[in-house]
Amino acid sequence: MNVTLRQLRAFLAVARTGSFTLAAESLYISQSALSGLVKELEQSMGVRLIDRSTRRVHLTEAGERLSPMLETVLHDLDEVLHRAVDDTHNKKGVVRVAVSQLLASTLMPELIARFQASHPGGTVKLVDVPVEDVMARVFSGEVDIGIGPEREPNSDIDSARLFDGPFMAVFPAGHPLATRKNLCWSDLKPYPVIGLQGQFTERLAQDLRAADPDFQFVPSTEVAYMSTALSMVQAGL
Repeated sequence: MNVTLRQLRAFLAVARTGSFTLAAESLYISQSALSGLVKELEQSMGVRLIDRSTRRVHLTEAGERLSPMLETVLHDLDEVLHRAVDDTHNKKGVVRVAVSQLLASTLMPELIARFQASHPGGTVKLVDVPVEDVMARVFSGEVDIGIGPEREPNSDIDSARLFDGPFMAVFPAGHPLATRKNLCWSDLKPYPVIGLQGQFTERLAQDLRAADPDFQFVPSTEVAYMSTALSMVQAGL
């Protein structure tokens, strides 16, 4: 039987949430990818685990039996892996940190230098990624720590608030709003806005709609990296 951990975690996420949509969000993968993993697991086991015939997802009898056993097995496996990783890192003194490209090019170099100066045996491996990939890298185990914008809580990841950052609007030289010290979101309505791809812009748009149903925040362009957005603004785009 060729069963993978990804397939087992995908099934367990559906069992926990009762929804393919919520399960996919909790694993930071697309719904189609999640559905494919569950289908592969069912084919490998030769048994149907989830009943998709109704709007709400229900576990079959086999799925009901498998779910609690998997909870125990995967929890124990995670504990073993975490201890092994901790032991390895303690010996080598390596900490892997995922951050957005903007943080990687601004705050992190100085912080890493200060850390390594005070911890001569320690090494920080910096992984710069699109801002929406930070939590996914932590969840996958590729890094030990991620630093990024606040996201929905996940029971498999511990999080803590480090700092609050203000929203900043960046304009090309000579822009009518460039001399203003404070702005309202409505001030941006007449102008094209460059935003970041993914949950950051989606959540921002939702929050703004909740505060003002008449205000629609729709960026004219969305990019993956802040450096790209800044270069486009500098070019007057």
